[in-house]
Amino acid sequence: MFTGIVTAVGTIEAISAPEPDLRRLRILAPYEAEGIALGASIACAGPCLTVVARQALPAGGCWFEVDAAHETLQRTTLGQWKVGDRLNLERSLKIGDELGGHLVTGHVDGCAKILRKSAVTGQTGPWAASARFDIEAPEAVARFIAEKGSVTLDGTSLTVNSVAGRVFSVLLIPHTLQVTTWGDRQEGDMLNIEIDLMARYAARLSEVPQN
Repeated sequence: MFTGIVTAVGTIEAISAPEPDLRRLRILAPYEAEGIALGASIACAGPCLTVVARQALPAGGCWFEVDAAHETLQRTTLGQWKVGDRLNLERSLKIGDELGGHLVTGHVDGCAKILRKSAVTGQTGPWAASARFDIEAPEAVARFIAEKGSVTLDGTSLTVNSVAGRVFSVLLIPHTLQVTTWGDRQEGDMLNIEIDLMARYAARLSEVPQN
């Protein structure tokens, strides 16, 4: 489990395909290698991926490798990732960790598209650098997105500002734009989207016939 609070930004150093329908990625990160166990889960721009190798770097930080199989390649943006791409990273929760965002599984529901990116008008001071993103959700998950609800985009826990059909908006404050990959995002970019866990189960319960 995760919270959607990004703890580091990593960079893809290498991509290989050791087997058909299997992609292996080597990611550079500021984490200490000794603190990452083989088999640990790390959310990489949304998808929860398993660490299969890791090594400390002489200058600090580490690289770690993760594998992505057919389902992940088909359902997420991972199949389009390239060497040099930057990724939002989050280590999995430990008992006692602060739950700063919302409960996130790392099980991506699909890909959403940035339709518009605009500066927030009428703001002064530090808030003047905030940005609003209008995003189109996949048809299958649009009904789970509610105004003032939570949504995870590229591994980031965000609050939904408005909803109109399949299009919803989120507001990114300057701090989030600076410490995540959101500062790089532009119109037309695709994002990994995970709907709120509570919305998922509430919708499922509503579908179950009541005796």
